Amino acid sequence: MMPSSPPGPGSPGTGQEFMERTKYRSIGKSDQQKGVPQPLLEVPPEPDRPCIELRRPELLEIPPLDLRTAIERRRSVRAYLHEPVALDELSFLLWCTQGVKQTFGSQATFRTVPSAGARHAFETFLLANDVEGLEPGLYRYLALSHRLQQRDTDPALARRVASACFDQQFILRSGVVFLWTAVPYRMTWRYGERGYRDLHLDAGHVCQNLYLAAESVGCGVCAIAAFDDDVMNGLLGIDGTDQFLIYLATVGKKEEGIPVAV
Repeated sequence: MMPSSPPGPGSPGTGQEFMERTKYRSIGKSDQQKGVPQPLLEVPPEPDRPCIELRRPELLEIPPLDLRTAIERRRSVRAYLHEPVALDELSFLLWCTQGVKQTFGSQATFRTVPSAGARHAFETFLLANDVEGLEPGLYRYLALSHRLQQRDTDPALARRVASACFDQQFILRSGVVFLWTAVPYRMTWRYGERGYRDLHLDAGHVCQNLYLAAESVGCGVCAIAAFDDDVMNGLLGIDGTDQFLIYLATVGKKEEGIPVAV
């Protein structure tokens, strides 16, 4: 039997089917409309793993940078200096990408990035390669308390991540890698299957904040969407269904004139 060919122009493919089946006319009542209790605002921290307090955002001394200047400088940077990212700089970048500005009991949070219906369905993992004060390894950001929780200090982990991202070696040369995972039910509880569209929109909001905020601390960023989903979810210890990796980005110190790519 001949292998099937990919759909041609006008032929329905997976992407087109997704768009069709997530139109409002195809979606019934959401769990919120059915009166189902909403999911937790954050995956609870694991009780047996150490946590690291981060300096509160209001106490951080970050050089001011004009927004227009940050936008003009924004590039995707894949080459980094052999210089660590400071823990306070990391604290600032975490706050800029998922920082909680206000909490409304167990119902909602207002954060530093927009999210459909203030659902904020992301969890942030960090692969620390060269961060002052952090042992290299995998961490999770606890946004509600502005802390880090250590997850895995296997020295081979960074190479496994790079391999799962199709051998993009600049991952190993970065100071830290941001890995955003989605908890889809946090979004679909309100919006049904259309919530999956919102997850991908929200990922763009978060990563652009990282690009712009990094300019204030002399760092460059490169977003990565090419990765083996199953392998990466396994490395992060998540199931790939109730929680899955949606986007990641490297961060590292840069200098003027360093090779960049838009």
